[in-house]
This record gives sequence, C-alpha cells and structure tokens, in this order.
Amino acid sequence: MNRRSNIAFTADEEAAFLRQAKTIILCSVDRDGYPHAVAMWFDVDPDGAVLMTTYGKSQKVKNLRRNPKVTLLAESGLTYDQLKGVMIRGRAEVIEDVERCTQLLVRIHLKMGGESIPGLEDAVRERARKRVLLRIVPERTSSWDHTKLGGVY
Repeated sequence: MNRRSNIAFTADEEAAFLRQAKTIILCSVDRDGYPHAVAMWFDVDPDGAVLMTTYGKSQKVKNLRRNPKVTLLAESGLTYDQLKGVMIRGRAEVIEDVERCTQLLVRIHLKMGGESIPGLEDAVRERARKRVLLRIVPERTSSWDHTKLGGVY
C-alpha cells in the first residue's frame, strides 16, 4: 500500500472531521484568474453537499456566478505529525432563498456553540434577506491524517 492511501480518511472519518471543523476555506477564481480564498462558516448536508451563506453582493458570489468551480479546504494541526485535512473540489450553486438561508444560519449558529433560543429564526431571518446560500456538491475529494503515520515520515 502506498503512503497516500495510508493517510487518507475513510468516508466516516471525513464526515466526522467536517462535522467538527468550524471554518472551511472557500477558493473561487476572480475576474483576473487569481484564486480568491476566504474563510467561511459552513455545514454539511446528509447528502455530502457543503452549505454556506454570504451576502449576495459579495466578491465571492460575483466570482461564482462567473465560474462556479471551487475548492474547499478544512484543516487542523500545528505540527507535521498532527496535520489533518480535507480538500473538496466541486461546483457552487448560488441559491437565492430567504428561508433556506435562515435555516442554514440557525444550523451554523448551533454548530458554532450558540444556544437554541425562542425567536432565533425570526432574528436571523432579517439577516438572511440580504444573503444567498452557496451549495457545493463534491466532485472530487482528497484527505490526509498524518497521525496515522505513527510519527514516521
């Protein structure tokens, strides 16, 4: 077996890693062809689609309307032997839907450790009116978990 397959996440490990990750880097392509990388809060649907929300007039949305190809990166670890990560390549769909944005904002609020309080949906709905939902369906995924090497590099 090659070293690459030794450090790859299993499907269950990848799902668990993404559930606990707080941010993911969204890389789109700007009008001049340069990568545009931004940290985003996100959640993952049961079907594996990665969801995030942002302002409809943001630069990333302009980029995605022009070219929907994206790369996402979630990573952790401070030293080489602790590095873990998932890189997802896919296409982003820009969805204009206040209710779906509201639901996602609530999900992200809870994922980030916020409390479920009465009126939460109504409170975030106002913010959702200026936002769009980004839905990325993975086309290709790469992962690594250097802790599987047992300290051997």
